[in-house]
Amino acid sequence: MTYSVELPGAQAFFSTRQGGFSEGPYASLNLGLLTGDDRDVVIRNRYRVAELAEIQPELVAMGWQVHGSEIREWMEPDPDTAFLDPKGGQLKVDGHITHRHDITPLVLVADCLPVALAGGGAVAMLHCGWRGLAEGIIRKALARMPVEAAAIGPGIGACCYEVGPEVLEAFSEYKGVADGRMLNLRAIAEAQLSAGGVEQIEHVDLCTSCNPELFFSHRRDEGVTGRQAGMVWLSE
Repeated sequence: MTYSVELPGAQAFFSTRQGGFSEGPYASLNLGLLTGDDRDVVIRNRYRVAELAEIQPELVAMGWQVHGSEIREWMEPDPDTAFLDPKGGQLKVDGHITHRHDITPLVLVADCLPVALAGGGAVAMLHCGWRGLAEGIIRKALARMPVEAAAIGPGIGACCYEVGPEVLEAFSEYKGVADGRMLNLRAIAEAQLSAGGVEQIEHVDLCTSCNPELFFSHRRDEGVTGRQAGMVWLSE
């Protein structure tokens, strides 16, 4: 099972854990190399998800995510083909932008939000955990491209995301995004997009922690789990 969202001139795509080749806690469509899973099987899963999305695996752009706010603009395909390298890429970046129709930006998630942006003949894919949202990864992306619409994919919901006081303090300016120590990352992302002038915001509003049959969840599975993906590409 996968989820697709049509955006103006673009297509966002969110994978689940279903339909791959991994076993055990990584069953079955695990796309993360840094998980303890067999790396050759992960690469096989990556070819599989590219087939499901009908994209060219050699032209996927991704990075080594560090829960930051750095964004890379891809003018040319990834020379290291990190998506297909069992050793993984070395580019430390959490967001990707491209104006090219043949390049597909991708982020890996297992509770953080995958956020797709489209507009002005460009697309972006952002890895939005609480640190990235606090550091302004959405704001930085909006400053680098005109955004007509966004799609926020599956991520951990306020039902399951209990945080400490330092995390709550990072978002104290936002109203209605916390209930006690339960934080709503989706509401924060939507507020940041709206503040940046994005009027069309689509959601695949599913909690990764609440749906073990569909999604990997780092928090639910205490770190022993896989990764699903968010992707976006230009369709016009």
